[in-house]
Amino acid sequence: MTFLEFDAVRKHYGDHEVLAGVDLSIEKHQVVTLIGASGSGKSTLLRCVNALESITSGQIRLDGDVVSGPGVDLNALRRRAGMVFQSFNLFPHMTVRENITLAPRKVLGLSRAEAEARADELLERVGLAERAHYHPDQLSGGQQQRAAIVRSLAMDPEVVLLDEITSALDPELVAEVLSIVRELARDGMTMMLATHEMGFAREVSDLVVFLEKGVILEQGPPEQVLVDPVEPRTREFLRAVAA
Repeated sequence: MTFLEFDAVRKHYGDHEVLAGVDLSIEKHQVVTLIGASGSGKSTLLRCVNALESITSGQIRLDGDVVSGPGVDLNALRRRAGMVFQSFNLFPHMTVRENITLAPRKVLGLSRAEAEARADELLERVGLAERAHYHPDQLSGGQQQRAAIVRSLAMDPEVVLLDEITSALDPELVAEVLSIVRELARDGMTMMLATHEMGFAREVSDLVVFLEKGVILEQGPPEQVLVDPVEPRTREFLRAVAA
């Protein structure tokens, strides 16, 4: 059954069309990876899911509920669709634990004790329990990104959106972040992610979607799209990424 659905989704910035009629269906527990060149619309599509970007036309539905257009409860939507950014976006004046517990306390109404218990459990899971009282500038980039993932998970979202979460990291830190995403995939978390890590996309994805100029040019299982693509443009892109 379709869980997250994009129906003829378009997004314009003035005369520039970033998404040109995207149709995409995602099932619960699927991991869907968006690939494509910079400017192809990957990040914009992710940001439209939790209304960080408004769509120009079309419709986005989450578990049958329309989550695009006027009148959408943004707080309710962002509880359901968690977002992890490439630049971490942690509050620098707060400790790791404070960053993670802020939204569950303010938005979900959890007590401090409940929020901290949830944060500590998640930090233990990602190997950051001993860093709970550190500030972001005391952490490596990989540790900051793991903390950002935990901050999203602390809201108990129905779907997690991951936007190029390794692109700001030194190469040696990429593996530690991807291992967390790999574990979430094994646990059945529904995820949409944009990445240039093709090996990881092949390993973790149920569906790979190749975007070109705001259009889905090709989609399918990773073994098809990443190993034996149908479209010449997909093959050209993959050769460029591998070079």
